[in-house]
Amino acid sequence: MSINSKEKDLEEQFKTHYSFLTLTAFYIVDNEEAAKDIVQDFFVWYCQNHSNVHLNNTFKCYATKAIKNISYIYLKKKKRYKTMLSKLELHQYEMPIPLENTSLKNKKAYDLLQKLPESRRNIFISYVVHGMSYSEIAKTYNISINTVKTQMKRSYSFFRTQIANKSFLHLFF
Repeated sequence: MSINSKEKDLEEQFKTHYSFLTLTAFYIVDNEEAAKDIVQDFFVWYCQNHSNVHLNNTFKCYATKAIKNISYIYLKKKKRYKTMLSKLELHQYEMPIPLENTSLKNKKAYDLLQKLPESRRNIFISYVVHGMSYSEIAKTYNISINTVKTQMKRSYSFFRTQIANKSFLHLFF
C-alpha cells in the first residue's frame, strides 16, 4: 500500500468513525470538549502507530475499545486531580496575595503578567488564580481545550524566559 493510499485510508477511517467515537467518549466523560479531545488524541496516536497495530477485528471495534479505555483513564485522572485540589485547600489563616500588591516581587509578577496578550492572560489567571479546569476555561471563553492547553504552555514558556531567578516562579505556582 502506498503512503498516499494509507493516508486516504486513515482519513476515511476518521470521517467514518469520528462521530460515533465522540459519542462513545461523551457517554463516559459527560463533557463534549473532552470527548472530542480524546477521539482526536486517539486518531493522532493511531496515525503515528498504525503500522504497529494488528487488528483482530474491525477498526471500529478496536477504536471503540481504545476510546472507552482512554475515557476511563481520563475520568481517573480527573478524580485524582480533584482529590489533590481538595487536599490543598487554603486554611482560614492563609490569605491569597492579591496581584495588585505593591511589594517588589508582586509588582514584578504583576508587570510580567501584564505583558501577556489579554486572552492568554485571562486564561492563565482563570487557571492559576481562580483554579478553573481546562474544560471550564474552554466553556467560559468558548474555545477548545487544546487552545487552553496551548495558551497555558505559551504562558509558562514566556515566564520561564522572562524570569532570570527561577525561585521567583513560586509567586505563580
